[in-house]
Amino acid sequence: MTAEGRTPRVRPPLARLARFTGRTLWGEWHAIVVDPVRRLARRGLSGLLLAFVAAFGVVFFHDIAQHPTGARWVERLGGVRAELPLWLSLLRTPVSLYVPALDLPVWAGITQLFLAFALAELALGRARTLVIAYATTLAGTLTARLMIALGPGWWGLGLPPEAGQVLDTGPSAAVVGLFTYLSVVRRAPVVFTLTGGSMVWESVAVPNLAGREHLIAVAAAIVLGLLHGRGQRLRAAVRSPRPTRRRPSRTPPPGPGPTPTADRPGPAEAKVSAHSLER
Repeated sequence: MTAEGRTPRVRPPLARLARFTGRTLWGEWHAIVVDPVRRLARRGLSGLLLAFVAAFGVVFFHDIAQHPTGARWVERLGGVRAELPLWLSLLRTPVSLYVPALDLPVWAGITQLFLAFALAELALGRARTLVIAYATTLAGTLTARLMIALGPGWWGLGLPPEAGQVLDTGPSAAVVGLFTYLSVVRRAPVVFTLTGGSMVWESVAVPNLAGREHLIAVAAAIVLGLLHGRGQRLRAAVRSPRPTRRRPSRTPPPGPGPTPTADRPGPAEAKVSAHSLER
């Protein structure tokens, strides 16, 4: 078969692939960028409250940690290690979101942090953004403790006890979780590939504790994204088959009706009866 005969068979799949790619990128652009920008125009800067607080918190704790006394207080407030008691780790986890990791440049991560919280707050709301950020961070922290408890081995899942002394701080797990959850809910494969795919590559290239926690954060965000909206649909499905109960009427039952007119004596009969009684 000549090249001229192959061309008509190749063009339709390529055209369909090009149209699918164009529709996907256009829908993702509107879901991730256009829609949040429109909401920002309506709400103003108040719609970026969480983003400003997160960026300011990282800068604040970073500046305090530059002094020896401040570094000790930052570690006491937000320093999380797997060797600490569980209650103390849970108490420090919310503050650890704003404590930058020591081995990463803080200014490079602020842009990602601000963008993740800004898009999530505009698209998901403040309450859900905080829940997703904390849940993904907590999932990584608890899973790291489980891996250390398993010990080396277990098909590469376990970690040595020395990993419990590693300082586990930073908002990176929350950032990855927010981007992944947003890409799943808004059906954005490009954003998902850039966030989740980069974390997979990082964990393979540099197999450390942070890389594993990022993978756990991605997995937790995927599960939460797939469960998005299922609660409302489940409650609606449970309520719909229920038969509606008829409330009893509060109106009193009707009393005895008036006697029929046939039983009542007419005017003439009443006069006759009165006349007979007089006699």
